[in-house]
Amino acid sequence: MDPIRTPRLILRSFSVSDAEAIFAIFSDEEMNRFLPWFPVKTMDEAVDFFHSRYCQTGNGYRYAICMEDDIPIGYIGIDGGESHDLGYGLLPRFWHRGIATEAVRALLAKARSDGLPYATATHDIQNIRSGSVMKGAGMSYRYSYRELWQPKGIPVVFRMYQINLSDPDAPTYMGYWERFEEHFIEECVQ
Repeated sequence: MDPIRTPRLILRSFSVSDAEAIFAIFSDEEMNRFLPWFPVKTMDEAVDFFHSRYCQTGNGYRYAICMEDDIPIGYIGIDGGESHDLGYGLLPRFWHRGIATEAVRALLAKARSDGLPYATATHDIQNIRSGSVMKGAGMSYRYSYRELWQPKGIPVVFRMYQINLSDPDAPTYMGYWERFEEHFIEECVQ
């Protein structure tokens, strides 16, 4: 994949030389708090985990988020499946600078230009800042659902957001609504 550049960021493919950065990202407890997996403990575990989650072949987008020094500080991607699920993570020392929102906007612009009809994203209702990133990138709340997160084994309520890209009339993706028995619309979410 060709790199995507913004005023502050380079979104590029991960490479073998990024092993230390991958370990820093997936071992950070604060960064991984709202994600379904446990932080990794070793470099080998980080590389194995990364390859199993982010190096699948097929459609979709997967990028390292880098600043001008070209060292990954996070990741961003859109799954190639029916949900077109957007996911991202950023090391805590880079939070509260608008970096995640800038990366999300850039990737959504790329997906729009490639003809992707829509993208979805979900966040744990306790992770308010992730919801702010989604809203800041133009996504809108559609519904909530409760899921038993594995391997952590905890029930989590998620909010699902969507943005229509190349198809302004794309219907709301209902996959999570249909998959999980407990689903609802929260009136207070903007």
